[in-house]
Amino acid sequence: MRPRHDDPEIPESVTARQLDGAARSELRTLSKDNAEEVARHLVMAAELIDDDPELAHRHALSAGRRAGRVGVVRETLAITAYATGDFALALRELRTYRRISGKDDQLPLMVDSERGVGRPERALELGRSVERSTLSNEVQASLAIAMSGARLDLGQPELALAELEVPQLNPDVAYSWSPALFQAYGDVLGELGREAEAQSWWDRAEHAADVLEAASAEGELETVAVEVEELELDDDEEAEEPADQVDAADSYTPEDEVAELLGESEDDNGDLPKPE
Repeated sequence: MRPRHDDPEIPESVTARQLDGAARSELRTLSKDNAEEVARHLVMAAELIDDDPELAHRHALSAGRRAGRVGVVRETLAITAYATGDFALALRELRTYRRISGKDDQLPLMVDSERGVGRPERALELGRSVERSTLSNEVQASLAIAMSGARLDLGQPELALAELEVPQLNPDVAYSWSPALFQAYGDVLGELGREAEAQSWWDRAEHAADVLEAASAEGELETVAVEVEELELDDDEEAEEPADQVDAADSYTPEDEVAELLGESEDDNGDLPKPE
């Protein structure tokens, strides 16, 4: 029987059925009992990541000891490591996840992790290594934010602003990525001393978040984009729209929180780090 190490406890009410279906399908490469235990740890990691990232990471490590060659497990390890500020570990796990899954959906987190270990130039190089058109709109928006951050790390606010001027920066429509993208655009404008314009984008970010929250409560986010009402601005606060602005996709379905991946083999720990 596999030793339990210091596995954190899981409430009896937590079941594998609470895990996203795409993630559960990956665990079919494992034995039934092992898949159940891994799934429950992944559920706990997802539930705890915002309030207790350290404990979430312990659950991810426990899952990793049991299923180190399953993509969603390595992805969860990376996300929880990033949440705890262990950017080097996050980057290593993201590389493994990318190799297992063949996907680039976590490229923004990889770029941000490169920033976290103090390598903004390498972050920019990594972000440019993938053709943007092959990425989903949500990933493109997140990548723009990460690339902009790397530019700021290098003291290049004008280029940071340019990184954010992507098709997804549409002030008239709210998608899942819009609040963060609007906020980031406002933040860089603030760095440039363009306070009135910055405030207009911060207001858009707040309004978009409110609209999306309301639409989510009504169950609309699965199928439609939500139009954002025009913000009331004073004449002297009207912000110029970013150059070459085009509409984002006409329709968008938010991706599952856990990407659909392919597991490789059963119950291999894949040289995972041991918890301290």
